[in-house]
Amino acid sequence: MRNKQITARLVGFFITLLILPLSGQAAVTLDRTRVVFDGGSKSVSLNISNDNQQQPYLAQAWLEDAQQNKLLTGPLVITPPVQRLEPGAKSMIRITAASGQLPQDKESLFYLNLREIPPVSDKPNVLQIALQTKIKLFYRPKALKRDPGSVWQDQLVLHTEGGGYRIENPTPYYITVIGLGGSEKQSLEGDFETVMLSPNSSVKVKSAAYGKPYLTYINDYGGRPTLAFRCNGSRCVAR
Repeated sequence: MRNKQITARLVGFFITLLILPLSGQAAVTLDRTRVVFDGGSKSVSLNISNDNQQQPYLAQAWLEDAQQNKLLTGPLVITPPVQRLEPGAKSMIRITAASGQLPQDKESLFYLNLREIPPVSDKPNVLQIALQTKIKLFYRPKALKRDPGSVWQDQLVLHTEGGGYRIENPTPYYITVIGLGGSEKQSLEGDFETVMLSPNSSVKVKSAAYGKPYLTYINDYGGRPTLAFRCNGSRCVAR
């Protein structure tokens, strides 16, 4: 009897969610989908905006490490952690690095979180949702600085292994691979589970074997270039 009562309450709760109006439209937005922190600079700034023209919002920002644990102290600090954005207003958040606390021979990975907090509604039966955005932040040491537009992803190596490929990343950079196929179109549009390779690492992915593989990755600007590979035996390098 008790189980039936609990089930009935749960059903009623979900029905209520379906019929209540939701204020879940994203309002507070970032100006980019990833952040590259140049180690030659003391800080990096991001623009945020409240796209809602009628209501103010609070914007709460914080950082996480590579294991997605919240940073409570250095090596990076974000300010302000909370701010109020008036309707249609724009603002900034700044990330500052503490000197000497991060590796200088390879990139470090962090996550930037931005949560919007709506004002309390004066209307009855309104379910409000605090939406949250999470993007990757790469700290790139000054020693790794390259010319704008330069490519290091072409140093990736594909090794044919049973049931797929082992993708080798011999670089000091994080590289996100979003596609692999036998043509540029298949690499861009095919079914592939995105993988992110940390510096000087490799990862095994399931795939058919291709005579001329193509690989698609995400660059610093969120673009999706595709590399063509040529193979010699079980080893494939970018053409």
